[in-house]
Amino acid sequence: MNKIKMNTVEKELYYQGEVIVRYKIEYPEIITSYYNEGIQIFNHENRKSALELKEYAEGELYEQAKQTYEFNKKNGYPIMVYELVRECNITYNQNQLVSLYCDEYIFEGGAHGNTLRKSQNWDLKIAQEIPLQAFSKGNPYYLIDILKQINKQIAEQIENGVGSYFPQYCQLVLETFNLENYYLTPNGIVVFFQQYDIAPYSSGILTFLVK
Repeated sequence: MNKIKMNTVEKELYYQGEVIVRYKIEYPEIITSYYNEGIQIFNHENRKSALELKEYAEGELYEQAKQTYEFNKKNGYPIMVYELVRECNITYNQNQLVSLYCDEYIFEGGAHGNTLRKSQNWDLKIAQEIPLQAFSKGNPYYLIDILKQINKQIAEQIENGVGSYFPQYCQLVLETFNLENYYLTPNGIVVFFQQYDIAPYSSGILTFLVK
């Protein structure tokens, strides 16, 4: 098991003496006292991702917030604070495999913000991320099996009166399924769908444990 710490970069950005942007960005770092190429690449990629988000918050997002501020001031509307929050969760950390997901929430005015989930699945031994297919155990129909499991779980939830999905969820599961949207857990592989993919906003990011 690797020792992983969560770093945080956060700041409030001002315009004309008022806060108009607030960001808080988490990113993981594997702590080690020896050189390991996989760990070095993992740390580099996560620092790079956090820096890109920071630059977005202080650049494009800040400019949008300035325009909204000036419009609201001119028209007597309340001042809105734009937000960017990134939270990361380690879901698996054993045998040179590290899996995690990060939720990036952005509020740019309007009724509510939106959250985008991004996952990472690393094999530190080969110093790269691994595809979902690596866990197929040679099954050429693994994708069909996964889709069947997802649709079965949805049907059971609907039958039991839990969960809210669009009526055409079977078609949407097929259309929006993304090979990169998965992470590992001790209990198996979790596949996830973004907001609005297969269900209303209120349902959030939906997850399905597949084996």
